[in-house]
Parts: sequence; structure tokens; C-alpha cells
Amino acid sequence: MENYAELMFHEAVAALQKEEGSFERYKAFYPHRRQDAFSADDIAFISSRESIYIASLTPDGWPYVQHRGGPRGFLKVVEGHKIVCADYPGNRQFISMGNLAQNDRVSVFCMDYERSARLKLQGHARLRKRADVEPEVLALLGDEGTPIERVLEIDVVAMDRNCPKYITKMYSEAVLKEALIPKIAALEAENQQLRAALAEAGITP
Repeated sequence: MENYAELMFHEAVAALQKEEGSFERYKAFYPHRRQDAFSADDIAFISSRESIYIASLTPDGWPYVQHRGGPRGFLKVVEGHKIVCADYPGNRQFISMGNLAQNDRVSVFCMDYERSARLKLQGHARLRKRADVEPEVLALLGDEGTPIERVLEIDVVAMDRNCPKYITKMYSEAVLKEALIPKIAALEAENQQLRAALAEAGITP
């Protein structure tokens, strides 16, 4: 993969960094951020996402951001630096798909609201019709009669993690249930025990 700074810190960006005093820090830090493929930590992070945002461009240069979400594991890593996910029937606007037909460059934010973290990816994307997708990829996506129309594939060319500042902490329903249900059950059991003790003592609560 390419170095994120070399790809994204163009002349105007560098000028602003110099003006604000961050240029030398980034110049020293980013040359070491090179890798050929996702690390084990990267794969674990990507594979556990429930929410990502994908930005593409219209032919006139207007950015368009689309949200993709699903249960943990809906996003898969294949071939070292490629990510894939199922594309289900939607509102039939096809804006992202039309944009990719003209320019396959995308920017992706993989969000972890629980830990206030994000992974930024730059890559080349395409949407392939289900009939054109390899059976092993469909199997990886859990294709068991689900209405997968297409598969989104993104060849990642650069990536970056950065500061968690200002990312609001949020928790999914599944996480809240996992954390709260045992505690609620314990409180209900304790309440029943207290009621039984009161009843045995002849006290009506």
C-alpha cells in the first residue's frame, strides 16, 4: 500500500500544516507508516465494524457520502488489502454506483463509536453483480438466501488511524443488551429474594 501522507498531503495541505506548525511533526511521523497488507489488528478492527461511511465523487466533482451498516462481521477482509461487503436492494438511486462507473476512487471511514476510534481508508471500489461474484466470496458474506444484489469490493491503497478527539461515544443495541441484561436479571433475582424475606417476616412491601 501507499503512504497515506504522500497520497493525501498535497501542496495546499502542506502549506496549511506549515502555517499551523504541524508540518514537521507529520513529516517525521508518516514515513514510518508503510505496510504491504493489513495487520492482524487492522483486520480485527475492520471485521468488527457495524458502521462505515463511503465517499465518492460525481463527474462534476461533488462529493457524495453513503452509509453502510450491518451486524458485526458484515465487512470482510480478503487478499491482504481488499475489503468486501454485500450490497442489498436499496432506494434505487444508484448514486454511488454511478459515481464509481466514472471514478473508482473512494474514501472510507470505519467507525468505532464505543472506543472513539476510526480507521481511514483510500482505495479503488467497484460494485459487482451477484452473478459475477465468486461463490467463495458469497459464502464468506454469509449468502444463504439473503437478497444480495451486488458485492462492493474496495482495493485499499492507503490507510491511516488518527486522533479519537471529538468522536462521540455511542453503543449499539446489542452491546447495551449484553451489558445490561445480566445486571437486570441479577437485580430482579435480588428483588425476589427481598420480597420473599419480607413475606416470611410478615411484612407487606
